[in-house]
Amino acid sequence: MSQTVDNIKPSYPLFGDEDYQANLALKQNSVEERPDQATLDETFAWTTTEEYQELNFARTALTINPAKACQPLGAVLCALGFEKTLPYVHGSQGCVAYFRTYFNRHFKEPVACVSDSMTEDAAVFGGQKNMFDGLENAKALYKPEMIAVSTTCMAEVIGDDLNAFIGNSKKEGHIPAEFPTPFAHTPSFVGSHTTGWDNMFEGVLRYFTLNEMEDKQAGTNGKINLVPGFETYLGNYRAMHRMMQEMGVGYSLLCDPNEVLDTPSDGEYRMYDGGTSIDEVKDAPNAIDTLLLQPWQLPKTKKFVQSTWQQPATAINIPMGLEWTDDFLMKVSELTGQEIPESLAKERGRLVDMMQDSHQWLHGKSFALYGDADFVMGLTKFLMELGAEPKHILCHHANKRWKKAMDKMLADSPFGQSAEVYVSKDLWHLRSLCFTDKPDFLIGNSYGKFIQRDTLKKGKEHEVPLIRIGFPIFDRHHLHRMTTLGYEGAMYMVTTLVNAVLERLDDETREMGVTDYGHDLVR
Repeated sequence: MSQTVDNIKPSYPLFGDEDYQANLALKQNSVEERPDQATLDETFAWTTTEEYQELNFARTALTINPAKACQPLGAVLCALGFEKTLPYVHGSQGCVAYFRTYFNRHFKEPVACVSDSMTEDAAVFGGQKNMFDGLENAKALYKPEMIAVSTTCMAEVIGDDLNAFIGNSKKEGHIPAEFPTPFAHTPSFVGSHTTGWDNMFEGVLRYFTLNEMEDKQAGTNGKINLVPGFETYLGNYRAMHRMMQEMGVGYSLLCDPNEVLDTPSDGEYRMYDGGTSIDEVKDAPNAIDTLLLQPWQLPKTKKFVQSTWQQPATAINIPMGLEWTDDFLMKVSELTGQEIPESLAKERGRLVDMMQDSHQWLHGKSFALYGDADFVMGLTKFLMELGAEPKHILCHHANKRWKKAMDKMLADSPFGQSAEVYVSKDLWHLRSLCFTDKPDFLIGNSYGKFIQRDTLKKGKEHEVPLIRIGFPIFDRHHLHRMTTLGYEGAMYMVTTLVNAVLERLDDETREMGVTDYGHDLVR
């Protein structure tokens, strides 16, 4: 079964070879105790029914394919957004391997992150010794200028105290007392990746500013702070920089990993590149205001900004789509006194032109979508701006207040009347909905391809095509470089959505002389 240099096959045709198929069949028959095909077909058909959906929605003790990840994953992404910072996870080595490979597969980049490799003895006696050695070795080997510490399940279950452990590490001389080591407790068994990002970010702000507020006063540096939240579209960071620069606004983008996650291939490896500097963080309390670009996912950050920095953290919606980008730019203009430039007004006009060009293909199309709270809310709003109809809207980690806000937004639009919002539900719930109340399309991350495949198995007419917008995207390349925020991001999403509709039309009308009624190529 070995490959030869003159006939190398990727996995798809390779696993179809006769010897691989024989091995797979042997495994199924001798180890898996696989039921016969008739039983499998009968069970599959049953899982597509309303009877099964009722049972599916009644379950409480099991999650299947959750539309979220765990807290430390978000904490690692947050740490990567600060200059010369090494993410450090106090926990088992396997967890950190998972975080790194998760980001590797999405960003197609090496991701620096270390663990202090807690094992059975640490689970019994605590992980302080692991942290002594881990912090000392990480600083010596990788030479960061800051180490941001988070935790995994093991450390949280046994109750390890990060503040005490880090303090003792400095007292014992494992790292210098002045070395920056912000931290956050990020138990994987509560919250999600967005919670972990918020906790880590608040930990960074707390470390550098909580006890340094005597000479700080909101508004004295004339800037605004932008907080991105858990953001994996690198184009969004660049779009924020561009829009603020075109407006001539003084600003700080607090947490910006776009350079370290998109470094050029020029022969030089960069473990650290770009990122928000410590000086910017220290100066952030002097800003006019701090705008949270994903407000539903940043409650701890909002509380800290309001209570410690004494800034209003003015309420905005995620700047996605037309209206909410308008609102964002007008709020920036109001806070800073800077006019919105002609360049952004022209960009807005191009977006409106694109929406006019494409709306007839999107109008009335129904969509199921899932993902993080602010992303889902912004995308739902934009779909309705396009005349599309959101149908099933799912966010696993959102709360009841978010659902109430979503329900109100949907009720205020003629295109949201048939929509249902689901919180604390997973992709297996969404699978049932796609069978019993079929949408035209599904929008979400790569895991939605299982739903597309299952619906296709029932028959072509039941297939729900997946449009990949979200995180993670494992099975396509370079989408993480795109933009979803601002007018630029809305243009990308219009292009993606309308071309998915047209691709589906082509797919349904390929039969020569039977269904190929379109004359779009006739001249």
